[in-house]
Amino acid sequence: MSRAAADILIVGGGPAGLAAASAAARHGGLSVTILDNNPFFGGQIWRPQTGIARSARARRLFKEIDEKAVTIIRNAEVFAAEADDRLIAQTPAGRIDLKFEQLVLATGARERFLPFPGWALPNVMGAGGLQALVKCGLNVAGKRVVVAGTGPLLLAVGEYLRSKGALVAAIVEQANSASVYRFARGMLRSPAKLFQAAALRAKLIGIPYLADSWVTAAELARSPIRNGFAPDASGREGTLSVMFSRKGKPETIECDYLACGYHLVPNIELAGLLGCEVVDGHVAADEFQKTSIPNIFCAGEPTGIGGVEKALIEGEIAGLAASGHKDKASVLLPRANEARRFADSLNAAFALRDELKTLADDSTIVCRCEDVQYGKLKEFDNWRSAKLQARCGMGPCQGRVCGAAAEFLFGWKTGSVRPPIFPVRSEDL
Repeated sequence: MSRAAADILIVGGGPAGLAAASAAARHGGLSVTILDNNPFFGGQIWRPQTGIARSARARRLFKEIDEKAVTIIRNAEVFAAEADDRLIAQTPAGRIDLKFEQLVLATGARERFLPFPGWALPNVMGAGGLQALVKCGLNVAGKRVVVAGTGPLLLAVGEYLRSKGALVAAIVEQANSASVYRFARGMLRSPAKLFQAAALRAKLIGIPYLADSWVTAAELARSPIRNGFAPDASGREGTLSVMFSRKGKPETIECDYLACGYHLVPNIELAGLLGCEVVDGHVAADEFQKTSIPNIFCAGEPTGIGGVEKALIEGEIAGLAASGHKDKASVLLPRANEARRFADSLNAAFALRDELKTLADDSTIVCRCEDVQYGKLKEFDNWRSAKLQARCGMGPCQGRVCGAAAEFLFGWKTGSVRPPIFPVRSEDL
């Protein structure tokens, strides 16, 4: 076991965490440490491919952190708290004890997956998940991809996959056209965001954008005999048949990959473990991003899903407040409020429709770690009973996938958080 100490410890190396680290170290005099569970900082949205970030803002923050001598810890996953001022993380080299005076939680979010027949097939994955695999080296050049689910993330994923040579067959958006239009019209109040959206949409010209549409099922188009798929006469591996509802009418499309994600779920497990107040699935924080625990701040998606601009401004405010510069943080409050208003409009426009609750049949697996089917879960009336009697949420992901799905399908709350919040080696326990 190794030990580290910092005046300000930041957990999470996405946009919020990077902004917090830069702001906290800006005026000197305090030691700042930032850690993340990935080999590269940047989070899902900025994570570099082969170490090179596409975003100019990301590169600027990386440079600022390097210049200000911020201590960086990579591949570290916080799984427990040993005391009010001490966290425990697992790294490839072993356990590390992290002591802090002030703590900033910037733990980001994960994709929400909703079960439908065929969602556990090979080459069916999350929209952000496929993007991450491509960043790690998966070759999608020439592959037909359907991107489905909800939210602006679908556009970003579609653009990225096209830039890597994928043939994006369609972007399937469950929100109706009126909601999407109202959201787009609301962006007129923010010319910068409107310009970004227009630039992104221009890169997607030729790709059908199907609003009021959602995937209903997926199946293998050919018999699986090699690597999950059978090659056809041309030697090309077999495909998926994706069934979806388009404005109430059934349609089918064939593809090599189905990337399907229904917006995001905040990562609030660490905040919950530390005793921070959680309201409606988000960490409660004041205008300076301070939580209900005096020396703990929270920024970015855990305080409410809102995208990179909200994460950046909240991270900067948290870093300044944690380092004792509330006067400088207060100047940024109007921008933070504007970012939250945008987040509210985004979440309202892409709210999940009730039809998505009817996709799974009794044989559809909801908890993929423990193979718990939808029909079995219907026997219970709360999450605790489903865990105790069917082992739903008891596998390696600890309910991170099926918990959000069960909350949407049944209205269940997943309850308390206990350590370890991630699977961990017994020697580190």
